[in-house]
Amino acid sequence: MQIGSDAAALRAQVAEWRRNAERIGFVPTMGNLHGGHLTLIDEARRRSDRVVASIFVNPTQFAPGEDYQSYPRTWTADCEALRAHETDWLFAPDVGTIYPDGPGLRTRVEVPELNDILCGASRPGHFTGVATVVTKLLNIVQPDLAVFGLKDYQQYRVICRLVDDLSLPVEIVGGAVARESDGLAMSSRNAYLQPAERQRAPVLYRTLCALADRLQAGETDFERLLADGRARIHEAGLTVDYLEIRRAEDLAPAGPHDREWVIPVAAYLGRARLIDNVRVTRPSSG
Repeated sequence: MQIGSDAAALRAQVAEWRRNAERIGFVPTMGNLHGGHLTLIDEARRRSDRVVASIFVNPTQFAPGEDYQSYPRTWTADCEALRAHETDWLFAPDVGTIYPDGPGLRTRVEVPELNDILCGASRPGHFTGVATVVTKLLNIVQPDLAVFGLKDYQQYRVICRLVDDLSLPVEIVGGAVARESDGLAMSSRNAYLQPAERQRAPVLYRTLCALADRLQAGETDFERLLADGRARIHEAGLTVDYLEIRRAEDLAPAGPHDREWVIPVAAYLGRARLIDNVRVTRPSSG
C-alpha cells in the first residue's frame, strides 16, 4: 500500500492505472476505522481493480463546540487495517492540502433540499462541509466509483444528488450498514459510550425494526408509529433528536403510497450522538 498526501502524485498514479484499463474504486473516511469502514473497502475491492482510501478529518463539517479536536485518530491501526484489506493507495492530506486558503470555504457546494433537514437541522452547515469536501476529494482522486456507508443515509443522498447535479463522472455505491452482534450500527463515536450506555444503545435498531415491521404489516398512521417509537427510545434513557419516516429516494415527507420508505433516527446517549436507519418497501396491495 502506498501512502501519500500529495494530490498530484495520486492523480499520476490513477492516470497510470487507467491507461492500463484498470477500474478505480474510492472510499473516503475520517479514520478511526472499524468493521463498517472495512466492509466499504471490501465492496470497492469487489467492484474495482484498484482501491484508494482517504483519511481526512474534515474541519468544515464540524460545528463550533462539536468534537473536531477530540475526534478519535488512530493512524497506526488504520494503516494496518487498510493494508490487510488490500488497499492500493492511502491518501492522507492535511488541512492545507484540501483548503490551501484555510477552511473558510470561499467556494461551497450545497444541496438545498437536503442540507437543512434531519441531521442538517441539528448541525447547521454540516452537509455543506460534507458536500464540499467530497466534491474536492472526487476531483482529486477521479475514481470510477466511490463507496459510502448507508448508515449515514442523509449523507449518501446528499452525495448522490451533488454527483447528479454537477455531472461528475463517478458511480456512487451505497454500502450496507455494518452492525455489532446486538444490532448497534458500527460508528467511530460508539467509543464515547460508557459500558452501561453501550447496553442501552441497541434500542435504536430494535425500535427501527419494530416500526418497519408495522409498516410492512400495512400500518400507515405515521404519527402514531413515530410517537410509539420515540416513547420506546425515551424509556431506554436516550434523548431523541429526530425519528422520522421519509421517502427513501429523496428524504421528502413520506406518503402512504410511496414505493420505499426510510426510517432515520438520531439520539443522544451520554457524549455520543448516534444515528441509524432502516429502509422499508411498501407492502404489495395485492
